Amino acid sequence: MPNISERGVLMPPSPIRKLTPYADAAKKKGLKVYHLNIGQPDIETPPSIIEAVHQADVKVLEYSPSQGFESYRKKLVTYYEGRGIHVNSNQIIVTTGGSEAISFGLMSCLNPGDEIIIPEPFYANYNGFAVSAAIKVIPINSSIEDNFALPPIEAFEKAVTPRTKAIMICNPNNPTGYLYSKEELGVLRDICLKHDLFLFSDEAYREFCYDGQTHTSALQLEGLEQHAILLDTISKRYSACGARIGALVTKNEAVLNAVLKFAQARLSPPTFEQILGEAACDLPADYFDDVLAEYCSRRDLLVTRLRAMEGVTCPNPGGAFYAMAKLPIESSEEFCQWLLEEFEHEGATVMMAPASGFYATPGLGKDEVRMAYVLNTDAINKAMDCLEAALKVYKK
Repeated sequence: MPNISERGVLMPPSPIRKLTPYADAAKKKGLKVYHLNIGQPDIETPPSIIEAVHQADVKVLEYSPSQGFESYRKKLVTYYEGRGIHVNSNQIIVTTGGSEAISFGLMSCLNPGDEIIIPEPFYANYNGFAVSAAIKVIPINSSIEDNFALPPIEAFEKAVTPRTKAIMICNPNNPTGYLYSKEELGVLRDICLKHDLFLFSDEAYREFCYDGQTHTSALQLEGLEQHAILLDTISKRYSACGARIGALVTKNEAVLNAVLKFAQARLSPPTFEQILGEAACDLPADYFDDVLAEYCSRRDLLVTRLRAMEGVTCPNPGGAFYAMAKLPIESSEEFCQWLLEEFEHEGATVMMAPASGFYATPGLGKDEVRMAYVLNTDAINKAMDCLEAALKVYKK
């Protein structure tokens, strides 16, 4: 029998989804499972953007341009302008989800064997994209004790080698919820300029910043115009995860030309999702006010409940809709599986993502979990009731 590729062997499983069979089994037993494991919001997708798809006058479902519809890219220019990001429509390539933007960006900018520095913990699928592109992730640890702040510049300097080609961040961060400040981004700008590196900035959660903090884009960093590559998606912004539409944005023409060739190879991004995305750009300016307030109340509830539990540590996230918590356990992998296989509280249990899958360094995050506060406050309260009861039982 032929062997699969080394790339196929190395491709990591998703820490977010790999416990799904246990959750399915729990549901078959009649348990209610509170899903805090995945960033799938229960916020209603704006009806007007779905209606735009219903009203689309499409007689023939043709290929769209490989870089995306010009009308959509022009709407995105206006959207970015409203957030202080100044680009033109030719500097935007529409992708099939943010995932494709990440993949195209890495393959366009790094050769096989090149290295990319990423502060850990990081979005687990970065590992998968790196394996696909045959590049090496060099992690730099940020710790829960420091609220997952950007590691010191010395750590980045120590990690740079002749093979280093880029740094990648997610801001606000998935999985930690940490919001990098303008000053921290300035540190990254300086090191990118010093060593001539690309800066990949995944900004899927830019709308969700709390406590009066504001988001700074990599494309707003002075002097980094030829180094910054913005990776984007509408999935989280408009609670439209099933609409696989994203964008890669950069002012570097060589990168744009390379990405376009990858885009041409996959032919075109999906038509109806672009129609939906274009309609989303026309949402009223105050659309995010209520959404932001809702996520903020969910965050406050989740963090308050977690901090009230004996032995639990949880930094207060500055953005996105994730929180990392350190639990009084030895293995979150075993604990999260046990929750689904053996535990129930008033007919329910909770599903979380073991944090070790968000680290590249073996052994880190073994007692941590990531939780997505994407459920309503009543569901979060009940999920925390389950977790609090579970920790008491598990400790015994």
